[in-house]
Amino acid sequence: MNGAAPPAIAVRRGGRQQRAAAGGAPRRVPFPFPAPMAAGRRAPPEPGGAPVLLQGVFGVGPGPGAASCSLVLTARELQVRRPGGSAGGSAGPDAAFRLADCVSSAAFPSAAAAACFSLVCYPFRGPRWGSPARQRLERTFRVYRGPDAEGNLRIAQAWSRRIRELSVPAVPVQDGGTYGVLPRPCRALVLLNPQSGAGRALEDFQAVVQPMLAEAEVAASVFITERPHHAHEKVRDEDLSQWDTLVVMSGDGLLYEVVNGLMERPDWDEAMKKPLCILPGGSGNALAASINYYAGNDHVAKKKLLTNCTFILCKGLHTQMDLVSLSTASGKRLFSFLGFGWGFISDVDIDSEKYRWLGNARFTLGTLQCLAKLRVYQGRLSYLPLVPPGDPPEPVPNSRIPLPAGTGGAGSLPPDSLLVPLGQPVPAHWTVVPEEEFVTVYAIYQSHLGTNLLMAPAARLHDGCIHLFYLKAGIGRAALLRIFLAMARGTHLDLNCPHLCYVPVRAFRLEPRTAAGIMTVDGEALASEPVQGQVHGRLCRVVCGS
Repeated sequence: MNGAAPPAIAVRRGGRQQRAAAGGAPRRVPFPFPAPMAAGRRAPPEPGGAPVLLQGVFGVGPGPGAASCSLVLTARELQVRRPGGSAGGSAGPDAAFRLADCVSSAAFPSAAAAACFSLVCYPFRGPRWGSPARQRLERTFRVYRGPDAEGNLRIAQAWSRRIRELSVPAVPVQDGGTYGVLPRPCRALVLLNPQSGAGRALEDFQAVVQPMLAEAEVAASVFITERPHHAHEKVRDEDLSQWDTLVVMSGDGLLYEVVNGLMERPDWDEAMKKPLCILPGGSGNALAASINYYAGNDHVAKKKLLTNCTFILCKGLHTQMDLVSLSTASGKRLFSFLGFGWGFISDVDIDSEKYRWLGNARFTLGTLQCLAKLRVYQGRLSYLPLVPPGDPPEPVPNSRIPLPAGTGGAGSLPPDSLLVPLGQPVPAHWTVVPEEEFVTVYAIYQSHLGTNLLMAPAARLHDGCIHLFYLKAGIGRAALLRIFLAMARGTHLDLNCPHLCYVPVRAFRLEPRTAAGIMTVDGEALASEPVQGQVHGRLCRVVCGS
C-alpha cells in the first residue's frame, strides 16, 4: 500500500515477506465537476440518507492524467459519483465502499504538487456457486485542486484520517460493556505450528495473513513451535506487556496449550485479559469456524475461512469467552474453550491423526472407519441442568472442594463452586442419566465441532452454558451416519432420533466403568478416567466479529 511504510513483521524461522497485489483497475468516469468542498467541512445531509461528513472532487488513481470523480463520505461508506452528481441528488452512488469492510487508509504526496489518499477494503464477492468470499480491493484518489502541495497533502490526510476513524468497529453496548477494540498500531505475538493440519500453516500465513496484517498496522512477531507444549511454555513465561494480542495460527490444540499456559501464570487473572485470536491452520478449526459463524458469515473453509478470520483480526473487535474447568480423578485440572468428548467422536478425532496430511478430509475417513467397528462405552453421566437466571441452586461451599495438586492455595484459580470431589456422589439437585451405555458423550461450548460440523447452533462465546450431547447405545450405523450428515447443516436435532439427547447444562460428571476408550479435551487425547467440569463465565477474551 502507498504511504507510510507498513509495520515490520519479524519471523524467527520461515520465508520472506510478501505483499498483496493491488486491486483491479480504477473505474474511469468523465468530467467536468464543480469545485471541491474543502476537507473537513460538513455538507448538508442527504435527503432520506445518512449525513454527509466530507465531499469533494478528486482524480481516480494516482496518475496525473486520470479522470475525476465526486466522493461523498458518510459514517457508513465512501460513495463514488459520476460527473454532475451531488450529495443532495436523489440518485444513488455509482459505487460505494463500506467502511465496515475497510482495514486501512493512507495519505501520501504525489507528483506535480498533488497528493493521494487510498483505502484497502475486503468486501464479500459472490462466486457463480458456493459461498461469497472476502476479496482485496484497493482504490487511490488524487488530490490536486488545493492551493499548493502542502494544502493538497492536508486534504488527503484529513480524508484518510476520517476514513480510518470511521472504519473502527463500533463497540456494542449490550452485555454490560464486555467488548473492546485492539489499538492501532497493534503488536501481535503469532504462535504458529508449521506441522498442523496438512502442514501448510506457515505458507498460508505468509501468503494470506501477513500482507493483511501489514495493511492494518498489526506488527506481528512470529514464534514457530518446534515440539509439543512449546507454546504452553512460551506464554507461561513470556512478558506479555509487549503484546496487545496473542494470535494462534494452527488447529485448536495449540490454542488449548496457550490457554492452559496462561492459566499457570502467577498473574493468570491479568494474563487472561489479553485478547486471544485463532487463525485456522489445522484440520478441525472448530473455534475459527465458530467465530466466523458468530460474525454472521456464510459457512466457508480453507483459505476463505482464513481470510475471514484474518479480516476479523484486522478489525480488532474482542469480547469475553467462557472457559470450562475440568478435573480428573488423577488430580489434573485443565481449562477448555471448545469441548470434552468420550466415545465415538473422540475415537474419530484421535484415530484419524495418521491421516493428518488429508486436512479436514481426515475426519470423513475416520468416521467411516469408526462406523465399521462401532463400539459401546459403559459409564455413568450426571449433570447440573441450566436453570433460569435468578433461580440457581445453592452453590457448594468452596471449603468442601480440595484444589488439585499444583494449583496453589485457595483462591489462586477460580474455584469450581458447583462441584463436589469426584469420590463423593453428585448433589441431589443434579440429574443422573439412567442409561449407562453410550456410543458417544460430547460437552461442547462453541457452535462448531469442526469446520463442517455445526453441532450447537445456539451456542455463543459467553452464554454461560455447556451444550451436552449424548448418544445412547442401540443406534444403528445408518442412523448414526444420518446424524453426522445433518450436523453439517446444524439440523441433526430435527431428525428426532430417540437415541440422541441434548441438554444445556452448567456442570457435568462422567464416570467410565473401565479405562478403555479415548477421551479428548479440545481435540487433545486424555486418559480415560472419571472427569467432571463446570463452566466459568467470561474467563478470557477473544477477537471476534461484529
